[in-house]
Amino acid sequence: MLKATIEARDALARFDARARALPNPTVLLNAIPLLEAQASSEIENIVTTTDELFTASVTEVGATPAAREALRYRSALFAGFREVGRRPLTAGTAAQICATIRGHDEGFRRGEVFIGDPATRQRVYTPPSGREALTALLDNWSEFLNAPTDLDPLVRMAVAHYQFEAIHPFTDGNGRTGRIMNVLMLCDARLLHLPLLYLSRYIIETKDEYYRLLRGVTADGAWEEWVRYVVEGVRSTALRTTDAVDRIDGVQARLLGVVRTVVGSANGDLLSVLMEQPYSRIRDVVERCGVSRPTASKWLHGLVDAEVLASLRVGREVLYINVQLMNVLRG
Repeated sequence: MLKATIEARDALARFDARARALPNPTVLLNAIPLLEAQASSEIENIVTTTDELFTASVTEVGATPAAREALRYRSALFAGFREVGRRPLTAGTAAQICATIRGHDEGFRRGEVFIGDPATRQRVYTPPSGREALTALLDNWSEFLNAPTDLDPLVRMAVAHYQFEAIHPFTDGNGRTGRIMNVLMLCDARLLHLPLLYLSRYIIETKDEYYRLLRGVTADGAWEEWVRYVVEGVRSTALRTTDAVDRIDGVQARLLGVVRTVVGSANGDLLSVLMEQPYSRIRDVVERCGVSRPTASKWLHGLVDAEVLASLRVGREVLYINVQLMNVLRG
């Protein structure tokens, strides 16, 4: 376990340093949480495409309910990150995150919740119920997150994630809330300076294993296998995301060359708009670059002609898509 955590911590540290070294980390802060929102929602069978999600982040015209729900996930993540360092992570933090994800605040559940096959009504797990029991368990969980310990932060995150999902304190939104709490725990432990590493894609790719190992802890106390799985998820996700950051950096360098040719100068503000908002509007360029609408339109059309942008009409709005960046983000 020690060897596994050392390797994962090393990969995580290299990713954190790489992300912080970017000239414009806002590119990652805008894009990667959206992809996490998409993946985390997909685990709960709330499915939206990358194009739908990035379009909805710019204009609500035609936004699907799934896209709106995924965007609330991103809002919940940022709200939680703003609290890191200001106050301890607790069950109250989780309740605020869940309320933002769901769009309303139901608080902690009062009755039982069904986890199993909805068709056959066969249960696979029965979480604890009763207000006193839930309160005691959540207090214990909050204390575990904040008590001094010799446990490696990755091990503590793995244990805390199991415990939160086992308590299952909300009628809905437990999985998504728990996955946001994971990255907040990494930030709180100062292993990450920006909330940019997410395990949802790893969980989707190993979904059967994820649920098998959760049940293994419940049924047999198989903690080591579960913790190894989570630690490996951190390691592999850090390596994958570091690679994505390198490719995003390459896209920015190539786009800068085209902007210099089309616009006649290395317009940093225009480059920032197109990287921070892979789906951009003319008004975004006007506001950021301080130019007239005809000038912004001329620039964007020139970049479409150069085939680094593609245009898409959504209602009365025309969006300009950073094609190479979106190819990297789609992975």
